[in-house]
Amino acid sequence: MPEYSLNTHLKKIPLFKELTEDEIDKITHIALTRKYRQRMLVFMQGDPLDRVFFIISGKVKIYKTDSTGKEQIVSILQDGEMFPHAGFFRKGDYPAHAEVVEPSTMIVIPVADFEKILLENPEVCMKLFRVMGEKIIDLQHRLEEQIMQNTYEQILSLLLRLCKLYGSTSEKGVTVLNTHFTNKELANMIGTSRETVSRTLTQLKKKKLVNISEKGFIEVMEEDIKEELMYEL
Repeated sequence: MPEYSLNTHLKKIPLFKELTEDEIDKITHIALTRKYRQRMLVFMQGDPLDRVFFIISGKVKIYKTDSTGKEQIVSILQDGEMFPHAGFFRKGDYPAHAEVVEPSTMIVIPVADFEKILLENPEVCMKLFRVMGEKIIDLQHRLEEQIMQNTYEQILSLLLRLCKLYGSTSEKGVTVLNTHFTNKELANMIGTSRETVSRTLTQLKKKKLVNISEKGFIEVMEEDIKEELMYEL
């Protein structure tokens, strides 16, 4: 990919959008682009953490596995997002697996070189810390949901969280999740079974709180679900 094209992509990454041309050039010199096929593993949990990734296009699933092989989805990332957020300024391993959900193009930067950029550009470092803080708060909320809510309430909260991350408003005023999620993926996000998610979605369809579009996207009546969640709580 030509250098000017890489510069253009870097400027679209939220973390870098306020940098000067000289600062962008520094990152360009240590970065490269790679294409990944669907279902490819970018890295595995426990591999040495030596690179950081920025998604130009596509989607990536971050998930952990326990000793039995059970999967727990941490997040599904899309255009403009970076991963992993943990591991800077210390030696360590990747804390989770990263699998390509849709064919993706990414910017890849060695962690050691990126740390030097962060040290030389405090504003980028501060923006990174803000992003990490937001991730920590999100994980806190999700932990609270698992502790305080029953499974039905967790699924409602999950749908609202997905609306915020991946939703767009349709002409009908309905929030459409613009990423396909299988029942298994939804279940793995909150640590329940695929059957439980399937039954709950059927129940929500009967209540006219969700619908599945002709293209297979989940349509969410966001305000109605908020009311349903408040009623349940």
